[in-house]
Amino acid sequence: MKTQRKYYCVAEHCFAVQSNNDVLLSLMTNYEPFLTTDGDLHNNTIFALHIEQDGLLNEHQRLSYTHIFTDNSEKDMPRIEVYKNNEGNWLFRISIVADSPICCELTSNASFSETQLHIAHDCQDTHFCIDNALMLLYAFRTAPLKTLEMHAAVVVKEQLGYVFLGHSGTGKSTHARKWLETFPDAYLLNDDNPIIRVMDNEEIRVYGSPWSGKTPCYKNAHATLGGIVKLTQAPHNLIHSIPLPEAYAHVYSSASGMKIERQIVEHLYNTISHVVTHIPCYLLQCLPNTDAAQVCWEKIKEKY
Repeated sequence: MKTQRKYYCVAEHCFAVQSNNDVLLSLMTNYEPFLTTDGDLHNNTIFALHIEQDGLLNEHQRLSYTHIFTDNSEKDMPRIEVYKNNEGNWLFRISIVADSPICCELTSNASFSETQLHIAHDCQDTHFCIDNALMLLYAFRTAPLKTLEMHAAVVVKEQLGYVFLGHSGTGKSTHARKWLETFPDAYLLNDDNPIIRVMDNEEIRVYGSPWSGKTPCYKNAHATLGGIVKLTQAPHNLIHSIPLPEAYAHVYSSASGMKIERQIVEHLYNTISHVVTHIPCYLLQCLPNTDAAQVCWEKIKEKY
């Protein structure tokens, strides 16, 4: 089969995806808005992912890697086992949920620029494997580029983007929907994994991405970041500004990245510190109703 190579641009960072299986690439419909044919961008890709439907590594191949960490924090979330070898190369073994079998393995060089995705022969969700591999690589490679891959929902109103943070099940998507119900001029930019980027001119933007959770919202668009709101469930609707250390902690906990790698953590620290010192941050204690959206907006617009 002829190998196909496609290029995608997310938050103005380009990456390549390659496979000799047309069916695999055809699964990537959520990436189509981000497809680029710009040759200049192709020459500056941040990483290339080679998708191989050749089964998982054999035991001998895995022996050279040493286990260093397992992300298994939530039962209904993917389990990611992290390994490294003496040359600094990486192996990530991924399962769909905490107690399910490994469905794919991602191998990478030390800098995460050249990578291979190995999909198990009996994998029932190839799209999951591709999405998670690309999300991991994007987070790792863009950390030095003043870019944050976030777990959040984003609504745009009056040309500014507002990011809603919270643990899974807190109600980020619900609160975003309440904004759409309350304000006719508001629209959803992304419902699960937006990208925040500090530009060379110091403007801080929030971008849509190909990763949007259960809501199919794959907008190749951006807005200037207007505010960050941490959500907590409560029997009332009450919002207040929060100090910098608290704001940093909330953004850091919602940002993706290799948080066991010192260099990546240092990049995250610098970017998050810049964001929270330039963007207003709030804590919203709220009910799942439109009044919560109204209370949130009334407080936020005091800044503008």
